[in-house]
Amino acid sequence: MIIVGLVGKIAAGKSTVARALADLGAEVVDADRIAHEVLGDPDATRAIIKRFGPAVIDEAGHVRRPVLAEGVFGPSAAHDAALADLEAIVHPRVRQRIAQQLAEVAGMPESERKVVVLDVPLLVQVGLDARCDRIVLVECEENERQRRLDARGWPPMQRAARERAWARRYRPPPQKKTWVMDASGDSAYTQFQVGRFWDSLRRH
Repeated sequence: MIIVGLVGKIAAGKSTVARALADLGAEVVDADRIAHEVLGDPDATRAIIKRFGPAVIDEAGHVRRPVLAEGVFGPSAAHDAALADLEAIVHPRVRQRIAQQLAEVAGMPESERKVVVLDVPLLVQVGLDARCDRIVLVECEENERQRRLDARGWPPMQRAARERAWARRYRPPPQKKTWVMDASGDSAYTQFQVGRFWDSLRRH
């Protein structure tokens, strides 16, 4: 089993790279998707209600993610504290599920094992880089990255807070096992970059 970690700024193109790797046969572990699933866990929901109040839950009992985002992404120290509290609820559960998925793949017969891609925004900060054989640092020309952020439609204050939170917590990956990939271009260009990396894995 080869474990590949993806790191990079918000909207740099990590998800596009992950999909291209999946098309080549990799098993992608998407931390954002897992985090959304975790928000539906009853114990996580109870913890969120206790910390943030019932207003973040809709009539069906689901977490209202836009409302929650307003409370944790902002310019104040209170927003920073709220984000830290939310991460304390969500992140341990996400890491547990990631560990379970890695254990499942590791337990497969050798002929069935895949390249596993960890699409985890804070990969280095949470120590998952130590599990990776290779790390892909996805980069993007800044004007293009900002255009992609525009398309997400986040309110300006929330967008700035998300960028600030990422920059504050980001830790660079170890250079000796990091492959820098440019994802500024169109899908064909990114697929070409991914193909070059995939070929390097086959020689691993």
